[in-house]
Amino acid sequence: MAKVLIIGAGGVGTVVAHKVARVPQVFTDILLASRTKTKCDAIAQALGGNKIKTAQVDADHVPQLVQLFKSFKPEIVINVALPYQDLTIMEACLETGVNYLDTASYEPPDLAKFEYKWQWAYHDRFKKAGLTAILGCGFDPGVTGVFTAYAAKHHFDEIHYLDIVDCNAGDHGKPFATNFNPEINIREVTQRGKYWEDGKWIETEPHEIHKPLNYPDIGPRESYLIYHEELESLVKNFPTLKRARFWMTFSQEYLTHLRVIQNIGMASIKPILYEGKEIVPLQFLKAVLPNPAGLGEHYSGETSIGCRIKGIRDQKERTYYIYNNCKHQDAYRETGAQAVSYTTGVPAMIGAMMFLTGKWQKAGVFNTEEFDPDPFMEQLPLHGLPWHELHGIDLEL
Repeated sequence: MAKVLIIGAGGVGTVVAHKVARVPQVFTDILLASRTKTKCDAIAQALGGNKIKTAQVDADHVPQLVQLFKSFKPEIVINVALPYQDLTIMEACLETGVNYLDTASYEPPDLAKFEYKWQWAYHDRFKKAGLTAILGCGFDPGVTGVFTAYAAKHHFDEIHYLDIVDCNAGDHGKPFATNFNPEINIREVTQRGKYWEDGKWIETEPHEIHKPLNYPDIGPRESYLIYHEELESLVKNFPTLKRARFWMTFSQEYLTHLRVIQNIGMASIKPILYEGKEIVPLQFLKAVLPNPAGLGEHYSGETSIGCRIKGIRDQKERTYYIYNNCKHQDAYRETGAQAVSYTTGVPAMIGAMMFLTGKWQKAGVFNTEEFDPDPFMEQLPLHGLPWHELHGIDLEL
């Protein structure tokens, strides 16, 4: 049906490559590109045959991207590179007439802050060009937006309270490791918390608010209120929301390591001078921490991510919980990646499929909850992410 270009060859890129290669009726030609071509070649070799081609590209440089896009002529780019590179890839898409999809909002390299304003600013340009840009099409953000849209379409007249809950109950056997790019992960979880209530944003100290929550098939896990990017788009697209929050689980061992990293300055993104060279402490730390893409082999346990919603249907208050659980062992057996990469990569493939099959096509820049959730929801269990619903339960929040 169409050509697809995947940019990024980490854990998520590995999953996306595996998944698009298994839907040849939609993705007829596949090119996997990253700064390090050998990583792409290893993924291609693991898939076997001639299912995907590979290329080298520095996604920080628009001219290189433009040259690659013009030579391959993809219908859509799946961007699973670093969030720092979202804007350069979007620029290249506009210059070459290519549609766009990513899994995480843009972050400036010198500012530990993620928000959609930089990418939303591209809406008019994409609309004028007749191109579609789908933002944040991983799990959270991504599926969590689709879950919310599905709930609004089928179960509620108004959604008033939304809590997104993300639990990783897995064990990778390492004293300390992050489940995706360490630089991005540590920037994300060490920033101040923030949630939406009564028409305004309320900020908290990092990990200040926490409580145990029960996760299906896992049990109670201490969960911490942090800020996550999909809250920004969800409160915009669902104006009836009175409160919206995001919760994530961390073990005490993880938090202890994180505090030490912060206390000794290794979480800093400000360059320091070392032996006559400028280095960024967090980037140095990334270089010595375990590679998230290599965690899968010994990972056990599972993830559980979902939306806990309270609202009104037929003038009655309703509660609703929709979620997915994903086992690390199953993800590794299928793709060689752990469940955190798997739950991000599968939705990215489905989002691209939604575009190429005409179900998610409109000119401009959009978040996942702005499209029809039903065809996406139909595909999730078919590609390894079954979802479950609970009605009328205690949401614990």
